[in-house]
Amino acid sequence: MFLKALGFAGAGAALPLAGPGVARAGVMGSGEASAAAGPAEELVTVLDLSKCIGCGACVEACRESNGHKFPRAEKPFPAMYPPRVKAEDWSEKQQVDDRLTPYNWLFLQNVQVEHAGTVHDLYMPRRCLHCVNPPCANLCPWGAARKEDNGIVRIDDDLCLGGAKCRLACPWHIPQRQTGVGLYLRLLPSLAGNGVMYKCDRCYDKIAAGGQPACVEVCPQSVQTMGPRSEMVALARSLAKDMDGYLYGLEENGGTNTIYVSPVPFEKINAALEKGPGKPHMGPVGDVMRPETALAKALVAAPVAGLVAGAMKIASTIRKERWNREHDND
Repeated sequence: MFLKALGFAGAGAALPLAGPGVARAGVMGSGEASAAAGPAEELVTVLDLSKCIGCGACVEACRESNGHKFPRAEKPFPAMYPPRVKAEDWSEKQQVDDRLTPYNWLFLQNVQVEHAGTVHDLYMPRRCLHCVNPPCANLCPWGAARKEDNGIVRIDDDLCLGGAKCRLACPWHIPQRQTGVGLYLRLLPSLAGNGVMYKCDRCYDKIAAGGQPACVEVCPQSVQTMGPRSEMVALARSLAKDMDGYLYGLEENGGTNTIYVSPVPFEKINAALEKGPGKPHMGPVGDVMRPETALAKALVAAPVAGLVAGAMKIASTIRKERWNREHDND
C-alpha cells in the first residue's frame, strides 16, 4: 500500500492532478461528481483592462479570503550552512500591497500609455497566470507545486521546502518565499530549504465549494470573467475585436489560464511598467517547456519528485494526526 501511494504520487508529479473536491469547469460539485462527469475543460479567467478603475477591491478581497493560508513564521530563523540561500522575511511587512509577497498574492499596477493619439490610463490586476503547461509544477524537485485538472496551479505548503526552483522556472518569477515556516524546519533547517513559496491559488477552496475566486466576486466593474477555456478564449477574442485591442496570456509560455484584453499593445504596457522583484513583466514569453532539455528535466525529475513528495506527504499526515491526538487529550 505504501509503495502504491508513492507510485501514484510519482505519476502525478509530471501530470495535472486533481485532489478531492476539486471542481471542474462547468461541474461545481464534489470530486466524485466531477470524476464521474469525465474530462472537462480547464477554467480560464479573462480580464478586460478597459473596465478596471483601480479601486483595489480585488486586492482586499484576496487578502481577506486567503488570510488563513498565509505563513506564520517562527523566529529566530535557523542559520544556513553554507549561507547560499538568503532568508526572505515578509512577516513584518504584511501590509505591503504594491507587489507580490507571501502575504499579498494579487496587486494592482497602473500605467499611462499613448496609443493611436490617445493616452490610456490603465489599471491591471497582477497575480499568477496559472499556465497551461506550468514549468513551476513540472520542474519542482519535491513535487510540491502541481497543476490540478481544472487548471489551477498550486503549491502545497506541507511539502514545499522553499528552494525557489519554481520562481526560477517561472517566466514571470511569480512565487515568493517566506523563511521560518514549513517542512524544512522539521528536517534539516540549516542545510536544506529556507521556508515555503507562496502565490495565488485561485481560491481553489471557494471554487471546490461551487463559488468563484474572491477577486472575481467582489469586482464592481466586472473586470474578470471565469469559465471553461473554449468559452473564455472566444470571449477574449471577441472583446479584443470589439475594442480593436490586444491579448496577453493566450500564447505566452504556450498559453495560460489567465488572458488579459487591452485597448493598447502589451509591448507599450510592458515598456511603461515598473518591473522588478515581485513586479512581473508583461513582455513576450516563449514556451518554456517546449525545448527538449526542459522536457527531459521534467521527465527525469518527476518520478523522483513524486516518490519524495509521497513520502513527505505521508510523514506530514502522520505528524499532524499524532499532534491532534495528543492535543485532543489535553
